[in-house]
Amino acid sequence: MKKVQVLLSAYNGEHYIAEQINSIIHQSYPHISILIRDDGSSDRTMEVIQALVKTYPERIKVIQGRNVGVVASFLELMRDSDPHADYYCFCDQDDVWLEHKVESALDRMEASIHNGSPAMVFTSVYLTDSELNRKSKWPKPPERGPSYFNALYENIAIGATITLNKSARDLFIHSKNPDSSCVLMHDWWFYLLVSAFGTVIYDHHPSMLYRQHDHNVVGGSDTLLGKLKGKWGSFRRHFGKALLQRQAQEFYRIYGSRLSDDHREQLELFIAPRRRMRDRINYIRHSKLHRQSSLENLLFKLFILIGFV
Repeated sequence: MKKVQVLLSAYNGEHYIAEQINSIIHQSYPHISILIRDDGSSDRTMEVIQALVKTYPERIKVIQGRNVGVVASFLELMRDSDPHADYYCFCDQDDVWLEHKVESALDRMEASIHNGSPAMVFTSVYLTDSELNRKSKWPKPPERGPSYFNALYENIAIGATITLNKSARDLFIHSKNPDSSCVLMHDWWFYLLVSAFGTVIYDHHPSMLYRQHDHNVVGGSDTLLGKLKGKWGSFRRHFGKALLQRQAQEFYRIYGSRLSDDHREQLELFIAPRRRMRDRINYIRHSKLHRQSSLENLLFKLFILIGFV
């Protein structure tokens, strides 16, 4: 039976991490191991983890690292992942997986993807409060579906739901290491990577309980006000700072020579300077890149015209 390794980055997660790990241990799919990297926690996280290691010594391994941040921590986990596993799952410390999460992801990939091709599955989630009371299903299905032309502009893959096959892992491992300061989020990087060279599958069935509390690094919302706050927060983080271009330039540095002609041309068009209005108009006319929402796509073109992107 195929082996699955879960990659969990932990940081000051003493309150919820045991519940998350137990939800992985009790998955319906049995052949699962867990690699945990502690990102320099200052609370009792390591004590909680070590107690679980004593209970499940054959299933849990731990790396005690220094604080490097969520992106670098997950990239290090992938580099340290088991080369003999067949599938790899990203995992956050404060959620709870539904019992079928791993089994469903493997069923989807094995039914539709040749093992030699990089592939990943991501899903929707049930938003919950801190006590795991379900509030809603989130997010809405992507209007235009996953694609490379979307991934350069937008991340639609919730990292904690992602399952990757070995081909996707090996594509990352056997390439130059990305500069984590240029990567917006680890899940975004792998959405971009797999969509460029393989297949990305979206499953609208929720696979986990996505706990919302005061310390979420990234959170979701099912209310209009919450969505507006999220979009405004994303705007403040990304726009006017060339962060999208920095990530795209880093992707081009590592993978540009291996892309198909069309993918490389669109990437080069995106990262080229657009100092004059004529350059921006020309870019909009020739770019195939898009966001999922029609409204956001129009706004994004406006940001390009005014020089924010």
